[in-house]
Amino acid sequence: MTFLAFGEIMLRLSPPGRELLLQTPKFDVWVAGAEANVATALARLDHDVALASIVPDNDLGRSAIATLRGHGVDTRRIARAGERMGLYFVTSGAGLRATEVIYDRAYSSFAAAPVSAWDWDALLDGVDWFHLSGITPALGPVPAESAIAAVRAAAARGIPISFDGNYRAKLWERWDGDPRAILTQLVEHADLLFGNHRDIALLLGRDFAGHDGEDRRRDAAEAAFAAFPKLRTIASTARHVENVDLHRISARVDTRDGHAQTGEVTLAGIVDRIGGGDAFASGVLHALRRGGDIGAAAATGLALTALKHSLPGDAALFRQADIDAYLAGGLDVRR
Repeated sequence: MTFLAFGEIMLRLSPPGRELLLQTPKFDVWVAGAEANVATALARLDHDVALASIVPDNDLGRSAIATLRGHGVDTRRIARAGERMGLYFVTSGAGLRATEVIYDRAYSSFAAAPVSAWDWDALLDGVDWFHLSGITPALGPVPAESAIAAVRAAAARGIPISFDGNYRAKLWERWDGDPRAILTQLVEHADLLFGNHRDIALLLGRDFAGHDGEDRRRDAAEAAFAAFPKLRTIASTARHVENVDLHRISARVDTRDGHAQTGEVTLAGIVDRIGGGDAFASGVLHALRRGGDIGAAAATGLALTALKHSLPGDAALFRQADIDAYLAGGLDVRR
């Protein structure tokens, strides 16, 4: 029984601390990518999880595979082809200076892979859950076609599918794709959607600004359930940014029959918010795969995203004991 994620593995390069890009000629480097982050987090939480991707057969690709394998991810479905690794640069903000992202992933091994590179009969063998995000189709027409082929193959086999909207305007703007039309083809196969009212507004071409807070999120969820008959669950967070170092965040899980809403937690002294959404998705999936109800899923998702904000890099490298300690509320030194 294997959880399979599908997406690009990248390297993230960031200046040390809160420096500007190339303020000094140094970078901290982490293995990254939305689906790789989810796979890593789930593997750290003792799930049997594999990643389907493509990296170049060079030191960068081999190092990325070694890092993922070291966290417990099954890397046997990662092919080695092409010539370049996707990169992105993150300049961490501070105070009232926002964090900035620069992508350098055009023509990467993953983005350039043809649809025929993916043998879904083999890749989905033994898989009981499939996860992907809206980042893959944003890379261009061929990755979009590959993502659509992937969800169709998984759906045809009766494999449950989770889809994280992860809308990236900078990527969609690079080509003349139609995000609404393409993402709709993916969400129509999903059992679980990670996305808020803004993601649903994009999918449905309508606005949910007429209501506030929980009413708006429930209205959006009900509209999505009506539009996508297969969809059963929607998980989302609400974030209020006071400054780069101080956020307030809550989590919510909606089903066709009801919802679970957490209280709001304050995240102060944030170390790194990148990957927080992937951590949330991982926590929700972790709870649901352990048989938890939607209340447990919302609470666990919020716990893991809160913990991720304390850690540099993209992935949530935590164990169940860390989640338990967070939920217990103990913040003193653990001796």
